[in-house]
Amino acid sequence: MKGGLGNIMKQAQAMQDNLRKAQEQLATIEVTGSSGGGMVNVTMTCRHDVKRVQIDPSLLQDDKEVLEDLVAAAMNDAVRKVEKTTEEKMAGLTAGLNIPGMKLPF
Repeated sequence: MKGGLGNIMKQAQAMQDNLRKAQEQLATIEVTGSSGGGMVNVTMTCRHDVKRVQIDPSLLQDDKEVLEDLVAAAMNDAVRKVEKTTEEKMAGLTAGLNIPGMKLPF
């Protein structure tokens, strides 16, 4: 029993270290969401920090509501890409850890 608990603790510590490293890496990974056929692009990190917003100059002469919708759509696209990238990155961390009753990643 003692060895089993010690092994679980070692696994948990290793997973915690790997999680911290992965979170640091995610802060540096950038994804770009786009809309309007690439006329609006939003670049953000996997920590949801927006780095850049690029708007094709031709859109500045369109209706304000059209531009707002395209910016929102590009933001949503970027968020979905962040979620997918984060999920893929985190999935490998918990692959070898098997604790009954726990569904990982959280």
